[in-house]
Formats: sequence, C-alpha cells, structure tokens
Amino acid sequence: MSKRAVEAIFQALFVLSDLRSLMRETAPQHELDDEQKRRAASYIEEAKDQIGIIEAELMR
Repeated sequence: MSKRAVEAIFQALFVLSDLRSLMRETAPQHELDDEQKRRAASYIEEAKDQIGIIEAELMR
C-alpha cells in the first residue's frame, strides 16, 4: 500500500471523528441547524474524497 493511501486512511478517520463529534453535540435527537448541516456535508465530502484516493491507490 502506498504512503498516499495510508495518509488518506488517517485523514478519513480524522474527518469521521469530526463528524462523530458533531453528532455528539446534537445528541440525542441529532437535529442539526444550518451551520451544523453545512459542516456535516463538508465532513462527508472530505471522507468521500479520501476514500476515492484509497480506492485509486489500491487499484494501481
């Protein structure tokens, strides 16, 4: 596995931890306001980007 893929794994885990933290802030109903929704969407997009890097590196 390439160094780039390993770094992407760690980045994905960090951003998922950020998303988890956001969910903890909004517990127990997890009703997000507009800013929290924006942050959640940003975290999800970043995780997807990192997963894309991992997939690309594994397919090489």
